[in-house]
Amino acid sequence: EIPNKPELVLKPSSPIVSLEYNPKDSHVLLGGCYNGQMAYWDTRKGCFPVEVSTVEVSHRDPVYGAVWLQSKTGTECFSASTDGQVLWWDIRKLSEPTEKLALDITRKGLLENALGAVTLEFEPTMPTKFMVGTEQGIVIACNRKAKNPTEKITCTYSGHHGPVYALARNPFYPKIFLTVGDWTARIWSEEIRESPIMWTKYHLPYLTDGCWSSQRPAVFFTTRVDLPPSLVLPCFPHGLMPHLSVLPPQVCDEPLSCLRLQDNGSVVGCGSKLGTVTVLEISSGFCTLQKNEKALVNAMFERETRREKVLEARHREMRLKERAK
Repeated sequence: EIPNKPELVLKPSSPIVSLEYNPKDSHVLLGGCYNGQMAYWDTRKGCFPVEVSTVEVSHRDPVYGAVWLQSKTGTECFSASTDGQVLWWDIRKLSEPTEKLALDITRKGLLENALGAVTLEFEPTMPTKFMVGTEQGIVIACNRKAKNPTEKITCTYSGHHGPVYALARNPFYPKIFLTVGDWTARIWSEEIRESPIMWTKYHLPYLTDGCWSSQRPAVFFTTRVDLPPSLVLPCFPHGLMPHLSVLPPQVCDEPLSCLRLQDNGSVVGCGSKLGTVTVLEISSGFCTLQKNEKALVNAMFERETRREKVLEARHREMRLKERAK
């Protein structure tokens, strides 16, 4: 009720770089720290962590991704860091991780070859799969239930010139996912590994975050660092929204670094580089499902996937001809 006074301040031993509410218990929060440690809080028990992982078994770099798993106990989670590791945890016993994976795309399982993780994606309807966005611009798709560590990395998607700052599956079509990095936002189909199926033009300012609308399958939001900082709302299939022109709103006087959408899709919170949080209400046009929208969007994604498949096959053919020469 009082916008400039927090209800509770969480006090970690090292700055928090990722923080997630437990989907089964809104009093419990999981935090990844700048020094690589994992911590969890119970807001009923005050501002200090209930437990923190020991330094020796934690990440060696900041924990940029921390995600709760779907589990019967509601206590299991996993984390990813620029140290190149994904670690699984049970908050009832943070003395050591329950499982480890080095993000080595050569599949030798060597930590010295591992790519640094900056984003972590997990879709509860696909409990064995997860994806990691890396500093090197590569998205790594993984299967946790693979028999050995080398098979846990299933494939990679390369499309950005710098770190992948956002990685999110479409809530309506989970095989379609969004990545944000460098100056573009890109939409991928899980089936096409060589290139995205759609992408925005190269913006002059750097893009810093992005997420899908929870109400409309074709709408996504991005933040960027220019001044005045903007929230951009692109991506409409042709014919769906001819009457709406999309103008980036100025949010505050500081560069924007992150955003989160409320589940109902009508409120978005933006965080700035200097720590200001701005809450915006989104106009009903952007969060009201249009007639036939799901069918139109699905047709668009399928059409673009087919197009890329044809191009991929053609490229393969040309490479084989070159080799034959």
